[in-house]
Amino acid sequence: MAKRFEQTSGPSQRQQRVAELIRHALAEVLSRGDLQDDVLTRNVITIPEVRMSPDLKLATAYVMPLGGRDEDAVLKALEKNKKLLRQEVARRVNLKFAPDLRFRRDESFDEAARIDALLRSDRVARDTVKPAPDPSDDDSE
Repeated sequence: MAKRFEQTSGPSQRQQRVAELIRHALAEVLSRGDLQDDVLTRNVITIPEVRMSPDLKLATAYVMPLGGRDEDAVLKALEKNKKLLRQEVARRVNLKFAPDLRFRRDESFDEAARIDALLRSDRVARDTVKPAPDPSDDDSE
């Protein structure tokens, strides 16, 4: 009888721990202004999440400039400075191999705005209003 290995539904604890270390290292490098790039020094960049590949050799950082300004320019600047960012992450995070970095636009803000708009819509508001009590349902006799 062969054993079946079930896939886990999400990242391992090690992947999550390494991703958080890399997120903090990237945030530190970007906030300190260690890079000599006008686009990156001009914008405040948030990194809400980093996801690691199972072998820990690829880190995907989800980024968003504050206020959503210059998104394309920020992503291009991060890609352009990827090598230096990888070196800085390697200095700050003690791993056997420095992971390759990949930068993606964080879409969670858009999703949150979409859900907020849905919750404020008339259709949802109509369903959340309590009906007025019916005067004919008088409990006193």
